[in-house]
Amino acid sequence: MNEEKRRPLRVINSVAPIRICDNGGWTDTWFAEYGKIFNIGVYPYVEVQIEVYPAKTGEDRVVLYAENYGERFVVNPDAPGWDHHPLLEAAIGRMGVPDDVAIQATIYSEAPSGCSTGTSAAVTVALIGALDRLTPGQMSPHQVAYAAHAVEVEMLKQQSGIQDQLCSAYGGINYIEMFEYPHASVSPIFVSNSTWWELERRLALIFLGKSHVSSHVHEKVIAELESEGPDTQRLQDLRSTAEKSRDAVYAGDFVALGEAMQENTAAQGRLHPDLISQDARQVIEIAASYGAIGWKVNGAGGEGGSVTLLCPPQSYVKREMIRATETENALYRNIPIYLSRYGLRIWEQSLTNGRW
Repeated sequence: MNEEKRRPLRVINSVAPIRICDNGGWTDTWFAEYGKIFNIGVYPYVEVQIEVYPAKTGEDRVVLYAENYGERFVVNPDAPGWDHHPLLEAAIGRMGVPDDVAIQATIYSEAPSGCSTGTSAAVTVALIGALDRLTPGQMSPHQVAYAAHAVEVEMLKQQSGIQDQLCSAYGGINYIEMFEYPHASVSPIFVSNSTWWELERRLALIFLGKSHVSSHVHEKVIAELESEGPDTQRLQDLRSTAEKSRDAVYAGDFVALGEAMQENTAAQGRLHPDLISQDARQVIEIAASYGAIGWKVNGAGGEGGSVTLLCPPQSYVKREMIRATETENALYRNIPIYLSRYGLRIWEQSLTNGRW
């Protein structure tokens, strides 16, 4: 990169939180038709930074740097198909890049890939939000969430509910009502600082050490639920945990929230026992022995991924529980989390005389 190229015209930054504790998950899907979901946006967030330069004939116009993978590659937004990182390339293809500029977009996440915490949704939300700043007008958080959902479902033909993208766009603690797939309303849950801080202190996120990958188990569950219809009791059981979680948080009742988390995990198991993996069961067993009052297998469940734990009141017991978990299996890892008061955030870095 030459000296002139090092001086961007603009630098656009965006961050978006990941999602945990998605009680009511599976009901935000096309086969559920309608749903109720409770979830919590947390840090570590996904970061996107776009350096904007003048376009020059003969130079690469769009460069992506997937920092977690150590890969830097050129993207042609107009070319058919995607071969490096389809999610990133499809997002750029959907949003486009103005002809008069060249960009380098850097994407980074501290959350492990395949953690079942909506990381891919957060990546897409953050990238689309940043790319939106290249064009006139500005998309709302809701519009960004639905554009990110469309990338996965319409462009990549993947199975995806809508709660991950909405949580990443809005942040905070949310109660989501999907009244007709994929249309949904988001009701942020506002609580006192003391309730917020106590919930943040009590939560723990344990990565099981293996990336979650959708499998034949998920395909089997989807086929069964489609044939049973949206009012099947198995989906109703999941929907009810979202309402219970919402009411518990408003009341500051952590025991009730823990019970809702346990109910949701049990309901996941009734969809298919393999959705609660042996690793997840082991983590839950350790947590329960230390007095944890709630546990939720994040996302759709299955092999790999992570578990959200609602810990007992004593902070030292929480730390003992985490140490015991990580000692039990070298792959298990506590991921420090903080509740996100904000969802998608986008800002431009101040440049002085072309320097940054």
